[in-house]
Amino acid sequence: MDVLGFVKGIAIKAQARVVFPEMEDPRVAQAAAQMKAEGLAQVVPLAPASDAHLQAMLALRPVKPALAKRMLTRPLIRAAAMVGAGEADVLVAGIASPTKKVIEAASLAVGLADGCNTPSSFFLMQMPDDRAFVFADCALNVDPSAEELADIARATAASALALLGRAEVAMLSFSTGTSGAGKSVEKVRAAAKAAGYQGPLQADAALNAVIAAKKGVDGGDANTLIFPNLDAGNIAYKLMQELAGAQAIGPVLQGFRRPVCDLSRGASVEDIIAATMISIALGQ
Repeated sequence: MDVLGFVKGIAIKAQARVVFPEMEDPRVAQAAAQMKAEGLAQVVPLAPASDAHLQAMLALRPVKPALAKRMLTRPLIRAAAMVGAGEADVLVAGIASPTKKVIEAASLAVGLADGCNTPSSFFLMQMPDDRAFVFADCALNVDPSAEELADIARATAASALALLGRAEVAMLSFSTGTSGAGKSVEKVRAAAKAAGYQGPLQADAALNAVIAAKKGVDGGDANTLIFPNLDAGNIAYKLMQELAGAQAIGPVLQGFRRPVCDLSRGASVEDIIAATMISIALGQ
């Protein structure tokens, strides 16, 4: 599946308003100009702080107005407030800001989606043979609890459905079914039960129907892989890049009311455009 071609079509139709608070970086400026020229998005300039931005922040948490006004002097938070106030549809940042700051801004002014208590991230993995997968969480949550892992699984399923048209979720472990035991296995088991997805599953049972049948479980057709912790997820996506030639697009944040894109510090112009188009598609 040509996921980037798919989301490009969505972006052209959506004409989403995107705010880039880091336009001083030439890569961001070039990506924004290219998206505008190709009709992929409406690039919204960073607005001066307004009462609408202040109200967007105050609606989410009871901070003192004077403190909120001071926070709005920061471009990243002001851009998030533009999304929260309905002046922009997508926030794209991270070239000059650590993930922690992007999440902080989104939490302060955009807010979490209903029913979600855990911001998370995913990578879209485009394989050389045109297969596509969604991996989570590979960049944000170090050692999520069972409840947090269930949150991550639900958010990732929604992302996969929007981008790939289906979400066959596998919650991964070193154990399949009842073949193993341990604290991490029980965490995955509890999270799978809470979220309503398959798990615990070993990666081969999740991806290979013959192996799944031999291990006595349904499986083999997963395209949405949920890892038990950041070690497993981060190692897996990098191995796919280096050994299988996969293109890893992300990390893309999820779990917020509106799309928030956290760019890698080393992102190229092409990476920025791809991540922005994916974020636009998630908002549709």
